[in-house]
Amino acid sequence: MAPPPGGLIALALSLKIPAKDIAAFYIRNGPLIFPERNRLMSFIRQTLFCGKFSDKGLREALESIFGDKIIRNSNNLLCIPSYSITEHKPYVFKYDHTNLERDNTSKMVEIALATSAAPTYFPLANLPSYNNTQFIDGGVWANNPALVGILEALDYFVGEDPKPYKAINILSLSSLSANAGNRPNLKRHRAFVDWRDELFETSMNGQSFFTDFFLKKISKFSETDIIYNRIPSCPMSKNQEKIIKTG
Repeated sequence: MAPPPGGLIALALSLKIPAKDIAAFYIRNGPLIFPERNRLMSFIRQTLFCGKFSDKGLREALESIFGDKIIRNSNNLLCIPSYSITEHKPYVFKYDHTNLERDNTSKMVEIALATSAAPTYFPLANLPSYNNTQFIDGGVWANNPALVGILEALDYFVGEDPKPYKAINILSLSSLSANAGNRPNLKRHRAFVDWRDELFETSMNGQSFFTDFFLKKISKFSETDIIYNRIPSCPMSKNQEKIIKTG
């Protein structure tokens, strides 16, 4: 089972939905979003055909929590990372601010699908309101989106006059990630079937680690006062990782 996407959680929190209700949403809808299948058939489906899961259950679950809410209904600014397959570049869905007029009328259900469409897990998210542009999970480039937030702040809100703020305070929350490592002397010649989920996890964990490292360093050297706090993933054993990955 893939961990809950941060973009979906951010959208829910922006509507003032309590964190305990968001956790209950995942517990209640987990079987709908990630239905159990025969492991071999699931692997064949994910590797050769149409991805591990349909997004029908995910959409149904999202509609139950977001309804017809749009980005404008958010109670705070938002940056929700995704990646446009159509244009081959990152896209950040935002609560429109200052001179932005892009995303405020977009439905939260559609944005949540776009930021959750993990390759080989869910279908591409096709958004009619964006001229049928197709999106995938923002985790492919912003698995740790703290850098997205700090750049947005520096670009629009923090710095010399007339910007309204002089400092940045960042709280970065990690989702569960593989951290138990591997034994040495693994098989060196590895095909896709050998890598499987670890191929994606290696890339996502690597760029997440670098973002964390970068922000810790830049906060020491920047002329702008940057306070950066990171809450890392809980430590997991290899056995616990196997349980997480068997969904």
